[in-house]
Amino acid sequence: MHTRQEQLEAFNRVLDVMDTLREKCPWDKVQTNQSLRENTIEEVYELCQALMDNDNKNICKELGDVLLHVVFYSKIGSETDSFDIADVCNQLCDKLIYRHPHVYGTTQVDGQGQVLQNWEQLKLKEKDGNKRVLAGVPDSLPSLIKAYRIQEKAAHVGFDWDTAADAMAKIYEEADELKTEIESGNKDLAECELGDLLFAVTNVARLFKIHPDNALERTNSKFIRRFNYIEEQAIRQRRSLKDMTLAEMDALWNQAKSME
Repeated sequence: MHTRQEQLEAFNRVLDVMDTLREKCPWDKVQTNQSLRENTIEEVYELCQALMDNDNKNICKELGDVLLHVVFYSKIGSETDSFDIADVCNQLCDKLIYRHPHVYGTTQVDGQGQVLQNWEQLKLKEKDGNKRVLAGVPDSLPSLIKAYRIQEKAAHVGFDWDTAADAMAKIYEEADELKTEIESGNKDLAECELGDLLFAVTNVARLFKIHPDNALERTNSKFIRRFNYIEEQAIRQRRSLKDMTLAEMDALWNQAKSME
């Protein structure tokens, strides 16, 4: 591993390269906060995929891509004297120190749960108590992650189920309500009840300390892997999937499942 001095030198090199690109590269010099936004989202998702895969080589690479965007936005901010990378770093450090009084102060905590509760309470105090509990949840978050964060924040101020077992009952309740609306043919109400069911499932996942987005992505990957096997077998048989019966495809699915 590198020394702290080597790490600082590497970060300084990133800043130097960014300065040069902003000055001399035709593409880099015309970028704005708005034009970079979609690329930033893409880079974060690529990092998340590397994390899901536990691929350290790609985690390192994708972290660099995300860091590039942090440095890029900071460079753009410095050009209008709004802020620069030092402001970004200092504000981050100030926030972390303020929100960790159990490390930098005399506050006593009993486990990570209390740390998270204190974190949310301190966030409210930063706005003199005027900021709403759920105000910090970005509107642009994917719905499943957004549901998790909403529940997490509500739980930190005491609005939560006592146990995951208690929350499980809500899943069955919402599933029954969804079944009723599907049978009635009311698509709008069925959509509402499906949302309630997904929200309830997210609650149970959170209380079991399972992130629902990670769980769903594992299932997505599993489905892709097994479906690809079905398709590969069809190709070997010189057949089209459209010509296969559901029973034939299901048998191949079970083959793929048995090999895992």
